[in-house]
Amino acid sequence: MAILVLQHDSDGSLGRLGACLRDHGQACDVRRLWLPESPGNPHVPTDFDNVDAVISLGGRANVGDHTPWMAREIAFLKEAHERRLPLVGICLGAQMIAKALGGEVGPMADAAGHQITECGMATVRQHPIANTDIVLAGVPWTTPQMHAHGHEIKTPPPGATVLQFSDKCRVQSFRIGLRTYGFQYHFEWDWPMIEGFLWAMGRAEMLDTPWGIADTHAAIADAKAGYPEFARVGDRMCVNLAEYLLPVGRRILA
Repeated sequence: MAILVLQHDSDGSLGRLGACLRDHGQACDVRRLWLPESPGNPHVPTDFDNVDAVISLGGRANVGDHTPWMAREIAFLKEAHERRLPLVGICLGAQMIAKALGGEVGPMADAAGHQITECGMATVRQHPIANTDIVLAGVPWTTPQMHAHGHEIKTPPPGATVLQFSDKCRVQSFRIGLRTYGFQYHFEWDWPMIEGFLWAMGRAEMLDTPWGIADTHAAIADAKAGYPEFARVGDRMCVNLAEYLLPVGRRILA
């Protein structure tokens, strides 16, 4: 039995969450969906045999894109929720869970209708109800979090509880039922992942897009300033997920 991890890009790994799950003796079955599907690299499973929980990570794709795995994964996430398995989505993963369960996902836009993104370190705030949620235990009302998205959850799924928000995005995290969580921000990223992302967004070919960062050095300095608090909160969330949500019955024996 294992935690099934659906990874959509080579640079979108479990990061600090993977290290935490390892330290808690939990086994992960990572499916690398950006690589061609083959007997040695299966994509989305066709059943739930040996699946204790599901984690769907971020990625460059958007809900509605015609990828080889998108429709299959959305259907799989819906069934995982219906089976009441622990289910966690991060960024794209959160958006796919929202779509699977009846929510609406679409491009971000400002008041004038211009396309925007939420990119880099920015503040996330909690609704009061989040203070009673075990996965957010120990998380302050206001925290710096890492963002990398141009789409958002515009309408949460029916029955969902929105836990956190930001100035640009009103659904930064949500819970639906007892075991399904979505996080728009990347609490799982470690410093190399953050720095690599910011450098990539500062490349010349990105500057005329909504993703472009004109001053990469300033963005990295801003991320460094918020990183100690970001890392502390991220580590706490990873421990909360490992201990209270994701399965603890299956241990890797030394």
